[in-house]
Amino acid sequence: MTPDDVRAAAERLVQFHERFAPLFGKEQAQCHAFDYVKGLMVCPERKSIEPIALLVGHGDVSGLQKFVNSAPWQYDEVQAEVQAAFDDDLVPSAKDSPVGVVGVIDESAFAKKGTHSAGVARQHNGRLGKEDNCQVGVFLIGVTPAGAALLDHRLYLPKPWCEDTPEARGRREKAHIPDGVAFQPKARIAAELVRNIAVLGQTTLDWVVADEEYGKAGHFRDAMDELEQKYVVEVPVTTTVWTADPATCVPPRRARGRVPTAPTREGVLSVAAVAADLPAGAWHALKVREGAVGPLVFEFTAVRVWAMRDQKPGPPVWLLIRRSLEETPEVKYYISNGDAETTLGVMALVACSRFRVEEFFEACKSYLGMAQYETRSYVGWHHHMALVAVAHLFVTLTRVRLKKSRRG
Repeated sequence: MTPDDVRAAAERLVQFHERFAPLFGKEQAQCHAFDYVKGLMVCPERKSIEPIALLVGHGDVSGLQKFVNSAPWQYDEVQAEVQAAFDDDLVPSAKDSPVGVVGVIDESAFAKKGTHSAGVARQHNGRLGKEDNCQVGVFLIGVTPAGAALLDHRLYLPKPWCEDTPEARGRREKAHIPDGVAFQPKARIAAELVRNIAVLGQTTLDWVVADEEYGKAGHFRDAMDELEQKYVVEVPVTTTVWTADPATCVPPRRARGRVPTAPTREGVLSVAAVAADLPAGAWHALKVREGAVGPLVFEFTAVRVWAMRDQKPGPPVWLLIRRSLEETPEVKYYISNGDAETTLGVMALVACSRFRVEEFFEACKSYLGMAQYETRSYVGWHHHMALVAVAHLFVTLTRVRLKKSRRG
């Protein structure tokens, strides 16, 4: 990036901010929003409220704290405008993509000390690979060939935060958690994020992908089916499916007794057993992207099966299986509700698009202060994440413009 590029980017930030400014209310709040977004990008060390206010803003630490922690602007309105910008500037790049626009569901943990921050608890921290005192957010990231953007997010509240006890009510009040926020499993939060995108009707997701934390939840897949949203989701190795149409597995009627209505389970196998029974010729080596040291290739196969929902037959689905090329391969299993004409290549590309969310979190946590917030409030957490979404989108669009100018 040249000095001219930097100056141009600074000028564009002012113009970019004008798109979002009315959502923050009064002029002072609009200035705080601009300072915070700019600070997330340019503060040299810690990107929290005080250094942003002192190094980038107008020195009003208290005012910026109130803007993030408790100001009345609505973070979901900011996210809706991020979606609109994503649709305007990044979605067109997916026009000729075989997979279109992919929505990636993932969670991320934020280590915290103490017990007062909204939702903090001893829970799994994926980055550390173990339990830790942390907050966990569920995120929906939109992915296109040109770039990715944070479309929506929600802070997960563990059950102890939602109990009807004096202690829990006191913690919720101190963390400014709205009364209507009840406990929801992460998979239900994820389904709600996708549903909100559909209801708003601004951005169309061609596919949704998620890891097995979400894929194993039958209610999540049911919700996607109800939305007519195509998905490819990872599932555990213990997942079972029907390998024959359950309608053909109902035993014949006998001379006496009730008419059989339930299928036998002779055709029910684990996904691992299905994979083990496949002939060598069923596997196809496919390149999914360019890696750091050359093309990244896996072997894939797909089998048409019937889903298992609450121990009962579900709809016909694809069982997609991926294995690495090592001597002892790593095998992953996916379920997709893509129609019968969906190709193996498309499902493979969709499943492997999850790596883009890893890039998103790495960029946001390393360069945009995503994990450096100092708010304890529920609203403040969502405010911060919405402003990170704005900063990340601006950086992404700046990179897109620089690539176009260099090609030109």
